[in-house]
Amino acid sequence: MELKHIELTNLSPAKTNVRKQGSKDCDDLIPSIRSLGIIQPLLVRPNGSPTSFEIVAGQRRYHALSKIAEDENIDPVPCIVMSESDDAQAIEASLAENIARLPMDEIDQYKAFAALTKQGKSIGDIASMFGVSERLVKQRLAIANLIAPILNAYRKGDIRAETVRLLTMATRQQQKDWYAMVKAGDCYPPTGRALKIWLFGGAEIATTHALFDLADYTGNIVSDLFGEEAYFDDIDQFWTLQNAAISALKSRYAEDGWKDVIVQEVGERWCSWEMTKRAKSKGGKVYIEIGHNGAVEVYEGYVTSAEARRLEKAGNADAESAVADIKPELTKAAQNYVDLHRHSAVRRDLLNHQGLALRFCVAQIIAGSDLWKVQADPRKASKPEIADSLATNKAEAAFEAERNEIRMLLGLETLTDSEADNELGEDEKDDCQSATLVPRRDDWEHEHDGHGILSKLKTLDDETVMRILTFITAECLPSGTAWVDALGKTMETDMQTCWSPDQAFLDLIRDKTVLNAVVGHVAGKDTAEAHVTSPCKVQRQILTNCIKGERKTEENAWALPHMAFPMRGFGDQNGLSAVARWDAVKHHYEQ
Repeated sequence: MELKHIELTNLSPAKTNVRKQGSKDCDDLIPSIRSLGIIQPLLVRPNGSPTSFEIVAGQRRYHALSKIAEDENIDPVPCIVMSESDDAQAIEASLAENIARLPMDEIDQYKAFAALTKQGKSIGDIASMFGVSERLVKQRLAIANLIAPILNAYRKGDIRAETVRLLTMATRQQQKDWYAMVKAGDCYPPTGRALKIWLFGGAEIATTHALFDLADYTGNIVSDLFGEEAYFDDIDQFWTLQNAAISALKSRYAEDGWKDVIVQEVGERWCSWEMTKRAKSKGGKVYIEIGHNGAVEVYEGYVTSAEARRLEKAGNADAESAVADIKPELTKAAQNYVDLHRHSAVRRDLLNHQGLALRFCVAQIIAGSDLWKVQADPRKASKPEIADSLATNKAEAAFEAERNEIRMLLGLETLTDSEADNELGEDEKDDCQSATLVPRRDDWEHEHDGHGILSKLKTLDDETVMRILTFITAECLPSGTAWVDALGKTMETDMQTCWSPDQAFLDLIRDKTVLNAVVGHVAGKDTAEAHVTSPCKVQRQILTNCIKGERKTEENAWALPHMAFPMRGFGDQNGLSAVARWDAVKHHYEQ
């Protein structure tokens, strides 16, 4: 048998089920299921197809879920799937014994689950142990965000379960403010939809939440005549000043030696149950939580549970490098994009450095290379949009023009774009280039007549032969290697002469911190600080406007460190393979 979470629509009562009467009398179960979820999984078996199952035990739970589904969405249902050899009675008895160990009160369930997480159990492990959904486990663990007075009031019955669930999404200060209203007794604390608005949608921002000097605020401050609070009347100006202060706070932590400082998006909750305490010296990070009401809370010295497990495996001595490997500064696709564009620029420049090309050729002959057979670089784009972007690269057009001239010099037929596509196999048409002069690794059908080429070369002068050798060397330059950085550095290759920023590049950057650094480089430090908490979508739009010329840019705005030779990164250059490759060989070029 195995535990699966199955969509309600893929379940149906078994015709052989012994319970014929009362199976639809399930109104008593609905409140419990709404509050606690499905605690005991249904017992099912396949019903003629891989996605259809009939219910052996648990029809009342099924009908209760069906009624609930009429008003709201239902998560996949936890089910024990029987095999042909399973005994239904034995499974039911085992489940009953296991479920009896699970406390029925939400707070007790939280404590039980929290104790298991401290023992190293994952959410999936706990869900499987009790036969419940992972979502239910997460819901119970979210109670860890509640302050003790709210937990106690809930257990006494003074606060309803719906309100407690909403309060798990509140910051600790919001919880304290809300509970103060409960204790005061002279006002009604918001509940239900009003509580949601109070937590997330209200426009009132108190001056006590400002990290900046109130003297910098030029708008009006409105005082509460019946209380001690004062509020900002210009919310946009508040966030501009607050974001700048948050950016400065982040910089101070970085200067203080913290490996990473995570600025969460406004309203994103810091979930304690997903975190493990860890010292700064052992790779701990700083998390900055920002509420919709402007309140900022800082959590020092934490990593995610997954990171903590990796760090333990790596050992404390290697903690910093283990953290750096967890979240690269660029995604693999973004690194692929940068590698290919930089590769294009360097091999274009190599055409004008015949002596260097000859020496590079000799170095590969002596030291060997994955491509030195001789084969052209395969230049595989990991996404179609990367190949499309490369088609607009000026270096690509220059290289293709030279390829056709070399073909003519060798007496080979030049190819139009459509003819080049026809010469390629179906699996190759999505690559970054058309048919190469030098065959690639799997170009079995694109071999040239070596004797014919040798005969033609004998009629050419040394300078022309050197031109051809230079082209062949450039076509065999392996992309995504330290060779690209070495040659680009030597030739002082300027990416801005051939590469133009495009939407594909922006879309491939998924890290908000890196995207904010690009905004600062292109649109200026003030713009970056003003949008340090803005979603990636907003920051990409700023950069898109810069590309279109609709927004002012800094001098040499697009001379990004990612496009430099050698490649550099923002911050600590986390996870950049090109930087690591260069670090391994740079001592040869720093004389």
